[in-house]
Amino acid sequence: MDVDYSLYLVTDRSLLPGKPYLESLEDTAALPSVTVVQLREKHADTAEFLRIAQETKALTDKYNVPLIINDRVDIACAVKARGVHLGQSDLPIAVARTLLPAGTIIGISCNSVEEVRRARDAGADYVGLGAVWDTQTKTLTNPPVGVRGLGAMLHELDGTNVRAVAIGGIKSSNLARLLRGAVSETNHRLDGVAVVSDIVASLDPGSAARRLRTIFDASKKIDIPTSFASSQEEILDGALALSDAIRKSRPIVHQITNVVVANQSANMTLALGASPIMATAPEEMSDLSKISGALLVNIGTLVNSTLDGMLKGGFFANSFKKPVVLDPVGLGASSFRKGSLHKLLDTWQPTVIKGNAGELAALVNSQEATGRGVDSVGGFMNPAEVVRAMANKERCVIVLSGKTDYVSDGHRVVAIDNGHPLLGAITGSGCMLGSCIAAFCAAANASAIDEQNPSQLTRGGDFLAAAVGGILTLTVASELAAKRDDVHGMGTFLPALIDEVSNLRPEVIRQFAKVTRLE
Repeated sequence: MDVDYSLYLVTDRSLLPGKPYLESLEDTAALPSVTVVQLREKHADTAEFLRIAQETKALTDKYNVPLIINDRVDIACAVKARGVHLGQSDLPIAVARTLLPAGTIIGISCNSVEEVRRARDAGADYVGLGAVWDTQTKTLTNPPVGVRGLGAMLHELDGTNVRAVAIGGIKSSNLARLLRGAVSETNHRLDGVAVVSDIVASLDPGSAARRLRTIFDASKKIDIPTSFASSQEEILDGALALSDAIRKSRPIVHQITNVVVANQSANMTLALGASPIMATAPEEMSDLSKISGALLVNIGTLVNSTLDGMLKGGFFANSFKKPVVLDPVGLGASSFRKGSLHKLLDTWQPTVIKGNAGELAALVNSQEATGRGVDSVGGFMNPAEVVRAMANKERCVIVLSGKTDYVSDGHRVVAIDNGHPLLGAITGSGCMLGSCIAAFCAAANASAIDEQNPSQLTRGGDFLAAAVGGILTLTVASELAAKRDDVHGMGTFLPALIDEVSNLRPEVIRQFAKVTRLE
């Protein structure tokens, strides 16, 4: 039997909410949602484990769901289970093979790339990767690997028949983020997810399983869109159309941003025709996500109190399918920023990541460019390929800001050569660019609603065109502002810049736009 690992249920009788074990399991296994059941009994003696295994095997056979036994090869043999799941300290795979009937599936838990490599070479049929997040159902001996840590582990399985199942803290509220982010650079994805408490502890385990399976099945359709405008002129048309859309719809743009520039970011948002709300309290995030068109998260003046708001803000924005623009300001400046950013990216999916060369280099651990505080030092040899590769890895639009701005969604790459040197001379120009991109993303999102796909983390607008529109608006306005008679330097440039953004119209942007579609 070819096993489908899509929704892999791991039992835990201690979590049952007053419902008998077999009744709860039948409510789940009777449905087509659960594809594998693993019986895990950490505290039962052999006689009790055997009795429960026999009862479980009879029930799973009734519904044609394969049964995997955790740890105990002897119990798996006794009940003729479909497979056994081993830990790193259990019997070696080679020894287990000699004890089990031919064709028995063997899976093993892996917490690192090296453990995956050993499991692959030892002939494992599948690997359990994790824990992805902290979990209450098992005492962890190693720290969680996080969503982004799974990619390198999956890469080790390229070209093999070894299946991969993620485990640890997985539930319906974070499953879409997991499935979107757990992808190797070669597009190797998970074959399934193992779930414990979200099903077992539910008063309605059947509905919980259905909800998880629906999200998993929908995730198979997730990829970077390829149906959007492709030519240079079409991308520009799409970007300029969003400029008008912002002024017509006046979306609310929620910004958790750098306190140094919060005022000018808010004014820039107003100049675009959108409405800013600058709020950081974690308690507000659910309500604000419902009414906002987009969220901007800027880590420029990061502290623990705002980090909690950022975590929840992005989570709820994903839940309500609102785009999230992430600005990793000064990422390479401290380990606190790096650690915090990884927490954010393990919790929610960004729609756009915008940064200078130093910030993006810190994100991918590249030595090509570095940061000095919030400033970038150096650049990439091939920036177009860097943004394309990052977009594919992070599954979002990447914006590399600089003298030439580069934008990619993994398929298309655009270079923009607008802007005036005064723009880089004032405080917060990059932060204001994040505000511009977020406003354009709000307009793009509103124009492309798809409520039928519950796994989508945003509704699927052309966010590359949105990023291009945001960049062009700010950079063309900077050129116009610098030419004004009342601008004599940095101090007079900023208010003139806001004025020019407020007065800027699509036909003027088109006249000055220097946009190149790169192959």
